[in-house]
Amino acid sequence: MVSDQVARADHGHTITALSRWSILDKKLPPVNAINAVHVYDFDNTLFKTPLPNPKLWNGPTVGQLMSPDIFVNGGWWHDSRILSATGEGVEQEEKRAWNGWWNEKIVQLVQLSMEQDDALTVLLTGRSEKGFSQLIKRIVASKGLQFDMIGLKPAIGPNRERFQSTMEFKQIFLRAVLGTYASAKEMRIYEDRPKHVGGFRDFFADYNKHLINRGLNPITGHVVPVAELSTTLDPVVEVAEVQHLINAHNIAVAKERKGGRSGRLAIKKAVLFTSYMIQPSDTKRLISLLNTLAPETKDLKPLANTILITARSCPQHILDKIGGLNSKMKWEVTDIGSYQSNLWAVRVRPVPANAIYHSDNRTPAVVMGAKGGTRPADVNKIHQWQPVPADQNFVFETTVGEKVMLRIDREDQDGEDDQHDRLFPHRGSKRKFPSDDDRQSRHHGRDRGNGARDYYNSSQSRGGGDNRGRGGHRGGGAPRGNRGGRGGYKNSGRSGKGAHGYRSLDDVDTRESSQNGYGAAAVSYDDNTFPALPQGGPQFHQHLPPPPPYGQPFPIPGQWPGMGGNGQGRPSGGPGPDLQNFY
Repeated sequence: MVSDQVARADHGHTITALSRWSILDKKLPPVNAINAVHVYDFDNTLFKTPLPNPKLWNGPTVGQLMSPDIFVNGGWWHDSRILSATGEGVEQEEKRAWNGWWNEKIVQLVQLSMEQDDALTVLLTGRSEKGFSQLIKRIVASKGLQFDMIGLKPAIGPNRERFQSTMEFKQIFLRAVLGTYASAKEMRIYEDRPKHVGGFRDFFADYNKHLINRGLNPITGHVVPVAELSTTLDPVVEVAEVQHLINAHNIAVAKERKGGRSGRLAIKKAVLFTSYMIQPSDTKRLISLLNTLAPETKDLKPLANTILITARSCPQHILDKIGGLNSKMKWEVTDIGSYQSNLWAVRVRPVPANAIYHSDNRTPAVVMGAKGGTRPADVNKIHQWQPVPADQNFVFETTVGEKVMLRIDREDQDGEDDQHDRLFPHRGSKRKFPSDDDRQSRHHGRDRGNGARDYYNSSQSRGGGDNRGRGGHRGGGAPRGNRGGRGGYKNSGRSGKGAHGYRSLDDVDTRESSQNGYGAAAVSYDDNTFPALPQGGPQFHQHLPPPPPYGQPFPIPGQWPGMGGNGQGRPSGGPGPDLQNFY
């Protein structure tokens, strides 16, 4: 089928035929006036496209959001409401030309292309023509960028082509351009995705071989890799927009439009661990202490924000004994130690010394930082501790809280504890620990000193005493996504044996061609980035305006109020994860 489509693209090369590939109602320049073609990708090349925030959602949910087969309306990369919500919403951002959301270096290159009289300037993206044409035209026009062509992937091409992937669509599009502007001697393509960079280079090799076989001169093809500059939405806006996706999905499901997708969905919370949470100011003091006592540790990833109580939700009888959620407790730093110089921690004791506390770890400790593949649970492997000098010892206060991330699941799915078991399955432990029924929080009647404290070893079978969940994969084998849905983790999370795998940010493939697995993600230890969620699970849906009608390409002015008007609508979170590892 691909060869047939290529053959059709190689025939009927006229300006009129080529204009059918563009969403612009614009007359193309004469054939003999073009000597060069400059092609720019949109997502994360020209425009800083927001990605799902991995500090909000657990790994499987990020995969669900970026898959085209979970939601009836397609999900993150297939519903224009997500792109419309960038910053403070389309109505506000259009007035200021989405300031801060552009790759300004690429913008300058587009402007130079616009000034070059013999260059055809093209914006080419795999986003769907039906869903994104008007929105992308508004975004581009607000910046004053003028393209000769803007190509978005149609459901069916001008010559009845059907596309199994974005790369197939783009190659057929480029063949039509080069076939029409046959006098062009050069083509430049700007692309952020390494897989597509390689695909375009293969395209030039094949196309030039075809020209040489016909006795024609080859063209000069340049593929310019662009550093990906992704961002995230304001967290409140992001959760609200995902709720809109779910609302539209559930309405469609109620009308029996499932299309093979899952049933009614809901946002639920996933408690990753319960801990004594450390205030940011005290985290800085602890990191400063580590840098003073062990200056060679500056290359560690800093943590120093929790003292583990239990993995996942803490049993109520333990919570009752330690004062419940939000209760305060003071700790004194006593010792410092490391595991293979890859993980450093400080050991602490309660203040007063007879205070009741609980920890699944061998000893209450603050993991200060880790590197080299070590896990916070490896704090239990530290056997040599050195006392902290008396003049550097200090006391800090903690608050009992839960590290919560959000997940999307079937509305009638099991409870969060069973869900956690599926997301973070038991890994086993060589050490024997008492069962949950044998757990007892301790009451210290006296200070036993640093070497003789009766540290409580409770059940690590609930997660190995690890401060972070170990991602299990929902649904068996982990598909290797071809970026067809602009997302979808390849297999397990950062903390697992696999690597995250984002699928394409602008691929909007069909269900037949998609490979949509999603795996687990590592738990974020940045506990201070987002406040704890209200008890009882998120209630975001109770405060949302009704979603726009299903299929609306972007908000109608006045219909859908912009969100995130708290001044936090500018790009947040900095560059996203290194997507080069996720293809």
